[in-house]
Amino acid sequence: MENTKRTVTCGDLRAADVGKKVVLNGWVSRTRDLGGLIFIRLRDRYGITQVMVGDKASDEVKKTAASLKSEYCIAVEGVVAARSEKDINPDMATGEIEVEASDIQIFTTSQELPFSIEEVRQKDGTLVVANEDLRLKYRYLDLRREPMQHNIILRSQVAFATREYLTGKGFLEIETPTFIKSTPEGARDYLVPSRVHPGKFYSLPQSPQLYKQLLMVSGFDKYFQIARCYRDEDARGDRQPEFTQIDMEMSFTNREEVLSTTEGMMQYIFKKTLNYDLPAKFDRIAWEDAFDLYGSDKPDLRFDMKMQDAAFMAGLADFNAFKAGAANAGRDIQRHKRSGLKALVVKNVADKYSRKNIEALEEVAKTYKAKGLAWMKVIGVPEPVEGRPDVAFEGGISKFYAGHEAEICSKLGAEKNDLLLFVSDENWQLACTALGAVRKQLGKDLNLYNPDDEFHFAWIIDFPYFAWNEEENHWETEHHMFTLPQKQYWDTLESDPGAVKGDLYDLVLNGYELASGSMRINDPALQERIFEIVGYSRERAEKAFGFLVQAFKFGAPPHGGIAPGLDRLVMLMCHEESIHEVIAFPKNNLAASPMDECPSPVDEAQLKDLHINCYDVEQ
Repeated sequence: MENTKRTVTCGDLRAADVGKKVVLNGWVSRTRDLGGLIFIRLRDRYGITQVMVGDKASDEVKKTAASLKSEYCIAVEGVVAARSEKDINPDMATGEIEVEASDIQIFTTSQELPFSIEEVRQKDGTLVVANEDLRLKYRYLDLRREPMQHNIILRSQVAFATREYLTGKGFLEIETPTFIKSTPEGARDYLVPSRVHPGKFYSLPQSPQLYKQLLMVSGFDKYFQIARCYRDEDARGDRQPEFTQIDMEMSFTNREEVLSTTEGMMQYIFKKTLNYDLPAKFDRIAWEDAFDLYGSDKPDLRFDMKMQDAAFMAGLADFNAFKAGAANAGRDIQRHKRSGLKALVVKNVADKYSRKNIEALEEVAKTYKAKGLAWMKVIGVPEPVEGRPDVAFEGGISKFYAGHEAEICSKLGAEKNDLLLFVSDENWQLACTALGAVRKQLGKDLNLYNPDDEFHFAWIIDFPYFAWNEEENHWETEHHMFTLPQKQYWDTLESDPGAVKGDLYDLVLNGYELASGSMRINDPALQERIFEIVGYSRERAEKAFGFLVQAFKFGAPPHGGIAPGLDRLVMLMCHEESIHEVIAFPKNNLAASPMDECPSPVDEAQLKDLHINCYDVEQ
């Protein structure tokens, strides 16, 4: 073969190309030797082309073809031929053609694979995938798999669409430092020792928060960055020690403009990459309503099972567990005026849910500190009597509420064969969270998701500004200390912190927090008041954030922003359950990389240069 450089990719060829002489480069996905006729599935990131080595091929080409094994990297020269009608593969983009090989050159061979790159599906359609640590150890092989290729390509397309949209709206892409001053922002910082400044450390940014606010002071009124961020915290499915966010900030703006800009960006991204139409406006739910109705500030709205207030039931029976929850309305320090007795009506499943099934749901509730999960089933009365309810309660706490079927079913909207679930607690938010977790589990177990509502976005607004830390007995900010309190609370910040709501907002998608943002404080006097309420002395604030506070003394504009998580966004667009599936080289759940054995020890000479001594932590 005189020239091994490909002339087309393995996804290019169609019936219109029949008769063309082409050169393909790629990896051998699979071979079939039918005795004198060898078929090769050749793969690159663009697709798969079937190569045929038949009678017309030379003995040398036949010999080479017979020697091929999975993942050999090869070049094929040949002529595009039409497949017979019975051999057309409608599941392949190139399924109407094959390439009759006239020459094959092996670039490199491959050892036996540690796992199969070809998709292997069980009879029920589930995909068989290797152990994750094995996949991460040989990530370069894992990335050859079609699902991973799809995910990484989509990620690239999402990033490009983001840049297209924001640049078109007048945003400037500006990089901020990777080595910064360590500031208290919630999670632990990753620290980088300085060789030239012994005993001092850089920090890797948890976010570009302070710098993007400084850019607003600098007059760059529309900033964005696809920013790398670092947090030294325990990993989980949708979080990594290093992650990427679409960081945005705007000056002379308000909440409405930030939200509408973000909606427009999401609409553009989904249409451009998935050809999926999002609604013109996303739902908006107040934080208290989100907890009260769904038990979460990141509710999954693809199904419409709302929790209900069941405080009325405390007066219908002598059931002490319910009385405690119902009596708590409005008593907690943060002024929530809802009761801690919550109900969930699960439609038409009473005959399907055994005590064992319900006990499994109770364990979910207990994981979120609920004392238990009360329940009863609504059953039909075999011989109903006129003037009496045609339903009765069965199981669980039903004996306490016999005779009250009509009132309870009417107020909760329950019917025959419904399952009623209850959580009661003196703490309203705890009760909501626990029953909300049960709601989420039911959505998964019963597949309650609306198939026409594949991606359901919603804004959560009107968050509490402060949260009370019971262990340390002081107020903390719910978001961060630079968030702007809503203006109607400015006069009562110190006298009634528990009632204050922040001008902040979260974007949620299918039960995940996708983005968090807020309007920012630009008045140094107001900023100082927030520091004082959360116990930050002037000296401590000056040491941690002095450069930002100082900048605000030179005409800081009103500004606000948001930062959608790119990893999590792509994860949800790909219908994956872990961001590991959309990051090229992620860490595992121990924040380590099995492939390159990172983190790893370093030479003593390097440590000496950095003025660092290490000791054995096990001693």
